Amino acid sequence: MGLDVLGYRRLFGVLGPSTNTTVQPDFDDMRPHGVTNHYSRIFTPNSNAISDETFYNATKVISGNVLDAVRSVMTCEPDYLVMGMSAVTFYGGAKGADDFQRMVEKESGVGISCGSHSCAAALKAYGGIKRIAFLSPYYPVANAEVRGYFADMGYETVRDVPLRCPSWTAIAQVPESRCREVLRELDGPDVDAIIQVGTNLSMIRLAAEAEKWLGKPVIAINTATYWHALRHNGINDRIHGFGRLLSDF
Repeated sequence: MGLDVLGYRRLFGVLGPSTNTTVQPDFDDMRPHGVTNHYSRIFTPNSNAISDETFYNATKVISGNVLDAVRSVMTCEPDYLVMGMSAVTFYGGAKGADDFQRMVEKESGVGISCGSHSCAAALKAYGGIKRIAFLSPYYPVANAEVRGYFADMGYETVRDVPLRCPSWTAIAQVPESRCREVLRELDGPDVDAIIQVGTNLSMIRLAAEAEKWLGKPVIAINTATYWHALRHNGINDRIHGFGRLLSDF
């Protein structure tokens, strides 16, 4: 059987909400030669989030539609899957993340990199990190799930900020200036690393810049997830411009 002419190293199937306009360009910007990304949209109504309850329920709708997107992308015979939606991968702590991963891998027959476990792997790669802070476009109910996941993985969350974005598409409209402000709010001598979750919030370049002016790891979830997928597939290219994770580890 011959190799794909463009994706001769790996074909990645990428799963992302249909409302997400950030994951596809972010992943393509980090894509090394010989790897191709094939985006499968998880049908997602553009829900208005006005409370913890509406946000949480809307994320569960996305979760319920994941396997249809998996079945769709598997028709191009990808070697591996990359999850471009993060909220539900944190739900239920470490066990919930494991269960989600197993569900997708059972359906697809191939491995997958999920946002939650990818961020934990990134923290481990940097080493020496115990206390973290994070920002998200979520509502507080989902931030509580993220804190619970990281606690299960051995990390203490010192501070976190939920941006409470009013809809799924509004996440991609958060200006970089606001993200900079929040990074400053989260930082402090009591924090070893800062993480950004929520895949429609593009911070792959800002996080890389922030590592320089904050002097500590700043991890964007899209960077962590794509890095994890590359390294898990034996692709060790050092890619510059997106922070130390891709250039050093």
